[in-house]
Amino acid sequence: MQAFLDQEFLPAAALAKITEVRLTDPECPARTARTRKRRSALTPDGRLNILAADHPARRVTKVADDSLRMADRHGYLARIVRVLQSETVDGVMATMDVIEDLLILHHLILEAGGAALLDNRLLIGSLNRGGLAGASWEMDDPITGASPATCAAMGLDGAKLLLRICDEETGSLSTMLTCARAITEMNALGLPTFLEPLPVVKSDGGYRVVKTAEALAKIVGVASALGDSSRCLWLKLPYCENYEVVARATTLPILLLGGEPVGDATPLLREIAAGLSAGANVRGALVGRNVLYPGPEDPLVVAQAAGSIIHHQWTVERALDTQESWRGRDMDEMAGYFNRLPSQ
Repeated sequence: MQAFLDQEFLPAAALAKITEVRLTDPECPARTARTRKRRSALTPDGRLNILAADHPARRVTKVADDSLRMADRHGYLARIVRVLQSETVDGVMATMDVIEDLLILHHLILEAGGAALLDNRLLIGSLNRGGLAGASWEMDDPITGASPATCAAMGLDGAKLLLRICDEETGSLSTMLTCARAITEMNALGLPTFLEPLPVVKSDGGYRVVKTAEALAKIVGVASALGDSSRCLWLKLPYCENYEVVARATTLPILLLGGEPVGDATPLLREIAAGLSAGANVRGALVGRNVLYPGPEDPLVVAQAAGSIIHHQWTVERALDTQESWRGRDMDEMAGYFNRLPSQ
């Protein structure tokens, strides 16, 4: 299997064009966001397969042994765009800088006569990234990104919040209050909130997520009650053994998260399938690193496999058996668009 090459898929000219647009037409992202075609409903079939792309904003850039892999914006964008080529991916959740890069790419691709990258895709803004990894205030995670009002003004389709609760850290209470206020504001705007509540404990100088059914079921009860109403609330939770216990802790829709990349997406696919079978309210996945950086594999292959399990109820075995048909598909598409654009 030939390794996926970021720069072969998305040429350097694309990054240069993004910077050029940022300099000459800074309103392009906002204008493009307001004019792109949006879905009439959040989920046509009741399920979602969303890509997560907000890790660098919390100083999380490591993949395998490379401490700066996700800090390379060229490679990061190339892989996000590659995943968005999958028809089984509903959209992307990211910080505003990444969303704006994608909106500029959407504009440039249309200018080159290509198909709209973000039409009928969900754009979910990541709101609180201030709890920087490794910082003394890591559990105090205020909104340092877009506000709910900005999400509405930009025509985004929702917002995501991270809530890590560590009983030994008072900063967790500040984060909980921040999340409660944001959920209330999102409700007033009629926009969905995707809340990621995680029980954590101190471990080896950092924090470790407690992935047990008991811990997750307990935190689900806390998270579901935040804000003035749960009517627009989705939960983003990790998979664990006895997941039916977690699913039974709420009637809210649940999306599975992925965790750190392991270089092989097969375990992720099995967790998604197992999670979906654990309860009727488990409705898909909101995964980032394991889709974007699946070792040498083409990210499109993983996105298609996950989406087929979620939207088409495929078995993991069927998704794995079909990987070869997706690998390397449409690899020249982006290069073709940017070769047609006039050079400056």
